[in-house]
Amino acid sequence: MPELLVSSRGWLILAAALLGIALAGCSSTTKSATPSTSATTAPASTSTSATIGTTSTSTSTSTPLPSIAPYLALWPFRTVVDVQSWQQAYSSTGSGSWHLSAQTTALDFTMDYLGFTEINTVVGTTLNTTGAHIAVGFRPTSSVTSTSAVVHLVRWGTGSDAPWEVVGTDDTTFSLTIPAYGATASSPLHVGGAITGADESISVMVRQPSTSTAIGSFCCTPAGGSGSPWSATVSFAGATDPVLTVAAATGGHVQAVERFTVTGVRSPPR
Repeated sequence: MPELLVSSRGWLILAAALLGIALAGCSSTTKSATPSTSATTAPASTSTSATIGTTSTSTSTSTPLPSIAPYLALWPFRTVVDVQSWQQAYSSTGSGSWHLSAQTTALDFTMDYLGFTEINTVVGTTLNTTGAHIAVGFRPTSSVTSTSAVVHLVRWGTGSDAPWEVVGTDDTTFSLTIPAYGATASSPLHVGGAITGADESISVMVRQPSTSTAIGSFCCTPAGGSGSPWSATVSFAGATDPVLTVAAATGGHVQAVERFTVTGVRSPPR
């Protein structure tokens, strides 16, 4: 009988040991299920990261170029989109490389945009922290060069292919100070400034890049003296571009246009 009791106790001990092993096995399976659940969550996290990456890339390609402020974009580009479109075309085909030359841009602004075809010579070039200052003029004789205006340009954008943009003129003996640079224009527009010269005849026009001809013009007002004020009124219509160029010109001594000055104004609200 005692022997039987010992045997029963042994079986009890053995049964308890086997039960412990079984419980341990169930616990281990549960722990391995937790990493498995985490593993199924990981792809969702990866998918989210990929979406953010795609969004970031898309935003980068459409990021606006640096602002041209405090200047106004007079010519040849009207908006950041215009600049980006040209840069993409230039990168692909090399077309329009003249945009990378401040001298050529200044002459094209003078001759093609303003229509002062007799002013066809680059007289001088100054580059500094405010951009390029290109003196344009003409040759009354083969040995004499006359400066008509100093065209101020800045590069719009970043990188080696950032194009030049005309933002105004540097004025000395002939200025256009009314309306103020950057003012919002309305028609009829009162214009004025100061001039040094004799027997001058000043004409005024309003232009925008999207239109091949002036959208307003005035001719002419007599002027002269030393730093003497001049004024006129010009009407215009059809302004659609964000920025307009107001140009005043004088001449008549040697050729039709001998000097000019410009300012930039904002289009009237529509």
